[in-house]
Amino acid sequence: MSTQIVYGLHAVQALLKSSPQQVRELLLLRGRRDQRLQKIIAQAEKNNIKVRTVDRRALDEQVGDDGNHQGVVAICAGETRVYDERFLKELLQELDGRAEAPFLLVLDGVTDPHNLGACLRTAEAAGVHAVIAPKDKSAGLTPTARKVACGAAEVLPFVTVTNLARTLQQLQQAGVWIFGAAGEAQQDVYQSQLTGPLALVMGAEGSGLRRLTREHCDHLIKIPMAGEVSSLNVSVATGVCLFEAVRQRG
Repeated sequence: MSTQIVYGLHAVQALLKSSPQQVRELLLLRGRRDQRLQKIIAQAEKNNIKVRTVDRRALDEQVGDDGNHQGVVAICAGETRVYDERFLKELLQELDGRAEAPFLLVLDGVTDPHNLGACLRTAEAAGVHAVIAPKDKSAGLTPTARKVACGAAEVLPFVTVTNLARTLQQLQQAGVWIFGAAGEAQQDVYQSQLTGPLALVMGAEGSGLRRLTREHCDHLIKIPMAGEVSSLNVSVATGVCLFEAVRQRG
């Protein structure tokens, strides 16, 4: 049976709350007894999950050089749940039945798992219904992405699609307006109407939106920049655009 790790206090706590059945074993740093860790232990015991204390080296080996485990690692059975086009269609039908306007984030080729995790965290905080990304040439829900997401990856659907341009067309056919963020756009994000059925499309680090993605957007919008820096980090730009939409939709 394949396994995957989830690490970090927020990510593990969210996992134990949303999907405790995935956790096979919990590894905790020997000697750590603070209140946050006690809550995690209580959740694990409530769900009959094996808890084992280990030294720091054992935890470091689990997460590798890139990870700050904060003294807790969850060993999970199977792969992280990732959603597909069928789920997206069902989600749109469900939102239509509730007369609720879809609020979606599309990431066009974001390859850095830190940026993906930050985007997921921001999207969940903004009330986004799902995050969509192409299967190829994009970051997946790696342990690093889940750690940076601080629990958002466990509660916010992450939808991977085979053909992003086709998915954008299907969203348009379902009445969703596609707004793509592009530095050369004429329209300011603060001048845009972001109140209805909305999918915000953010481009890759450095290169921005791909040509085909750009062509499938109904509107291109930009963040006004007053300084010398020409662009923002994709996760920061995502936060700016999403929360302008939140302000308008509120």
